[in-house]
Parts: sequence; structure tokens; C-alpha cells
Amino acid sequence: MWDAGRGRAGAVRRNRSEGTRFMTYDDYGTGGLLALYLVLIPILFIVGIAFYIVGAIFLMKLFEKAGVQGKWRAWVPVYNSMIVAKLGDLSPWVMLGAILVAGLLGQIPVIGWLLGLVGLAAWVLSAWRVGLKAGKDWPLLLLWLIPGVGTLIWLAIVAFDKAPWNPNIAPSPWRNSFLKDTTVWQGIPVQPDQAVAAPPAPGAYPPPAGYQPPTGYTAPPAPPAGYTPPPAPPAAAPPAAAQPPVEPPAPPTAPPAAPPAAPEPPTTPPTEPPAAPEPPKA
Repeated sequence: MWDAGRGRAGAVRRNRSEGTRFMTYDDYGTGGLLALYLVLIPILFIVGIAFYIVGAIFLMKLFEKAGVQGKWRAWVPVYNSMIVAKLGDLSPWVMLGAILVAGLLGQIPVIGWLLGLVGLAAWVLSAWRVGLKAGKDWPLLLLWLIPGVGTLIWLAIVAFDKAPWNPNIAPSPWRNSFLKDTTVWQGIPVQPDQAVAAPPAPGAYPPPAGYQPPTGYTAPPAPPAGYTPPPAPPAAAPPAAAQPPVEPPAPPTAPPAAPPAAPEPPTTPPTEPPAAPEPPKA
């Protein structure tokens, strides 16, 4: 006869055995996911290193075109972004702050993605000005919308294009704000947007519209902080004009003497000549 108690006990043992098999399947799933991560992480790391090397090569070419001394600057993380900011008329310290905000505060839930856009905005502003100096207008920045490789494509076009580097473009919209670059670093050309253009010297003619300086020309460095130009020499006063006489000269008191009278002709005729002598008598 079948014992109900034994039947229930057997069912419990079978259920426990099946439960053990289900837990084993979960363990296999977790292990497979972990193995996938262990395979993907090295691949992603290698891809990231490859992207960094290619980007550094493109930056090195861009820095060479812009006159930056030292190719090593393109290989230093964060520092190379600060140099791009200087070439784009943006303060490098603003770029550094944007990178720190995006990297540290970008992990905050809900608003982290918004803070992460700060670094992207700083790069877009700098890239816009760099593109103008390299002869490329803002629509080229639309390449940044391509995920992953868009930035590298833009950088390659700007760096390897045949157009010369021309820093003499229109002033930046943030020239009078805290975004303006006021730093002077050794080996990095000073951009014209850093200094206020001085008025032309007296008697000098302004450059014609569309004038571009010769290739290789760099603007003189900005004067150090606190520099006061020497006072201009006093302008020489023009000679005083001759004053007209207050009163006209007085006329002469007496008229000039009359000229001497002409000699009068003689009143008597001249005497007759003497008579001729008489001949002698015979």
C-alpha cells in the first residue's frame, strides 16, 4: 500500500532536486556574462588606445600647421585639449574646468548627462574657431554627430587640408567675457583675439579689406600684466602766425619835392661871327 507521507516526502525531495538544477543554470548564466565582460573589456581598451593614437597624430599635424612648437604636446592627455582651446580663442582654464565637470560630476544620476555636455560644449566652441582659422566653416562640425569616428574625421580634414592657417579672422563673440583667452604660454603662438587692436598710428593707412599677412607671420606677444606704455611726447606747437599791424602806417606829412625846372633858352640871339679880313692892296 502506498504511504501518503512517503509520497509527500518524495515529492519534496524531487522539488528540491529540481530547484538545485535551476540554481545551477543561473550560476552558468552569471559565469557566461562575466566571461563576456572579460573578453570585451580588453577589446574596448585596445580600441580606445587606437582612437587615442590616431587622434594624437591628427592633433600633432594641426599643431604643426598652427605654429605650435613641440610635437609632444599632442600626446599629453587633457593638456592637448587646453592647447586646442587656446588656438580656438577659448581660455584653457575654462576647458580644464569643463573637462573636470564632465568627468567628475557627469556620473550624478538624473543631471549627470547634462553636466557631461559642458565638456562637449567647450570643445565645440574651440573647434568652431579652429575650423575658421583653417578655412572651414561651421557646417563641418556636423560630422561630430557621427558616433565614435565623427570627431576624428573632422580633425583629419582640418589638419591635413591644404588651406593655410589664418588666425586673422573676426573676433570671437566671447571676447569681452570670462571665456576669453588671456594666457601666454611658451611655444604657443599668441592669437590676435587675445589683444585689443590698437588704433593706427597718426598718418598711417589701415590695411585694405581682405588683407592677409604673409604665411608664417605671428602677431607680437601681448604685454605683461601691469605694463603701462610710456607717455607720448608732447606735440610740437605750430609757429604763431604773423600778427597784422594794428594801425596802418601814417601818410607822409609833405609831398615830395618838385623836380628841378628845365633851363630857359637864351633871350638874345648869339653874336654875329667876326668879318673876314680884307685882302692886301696892290
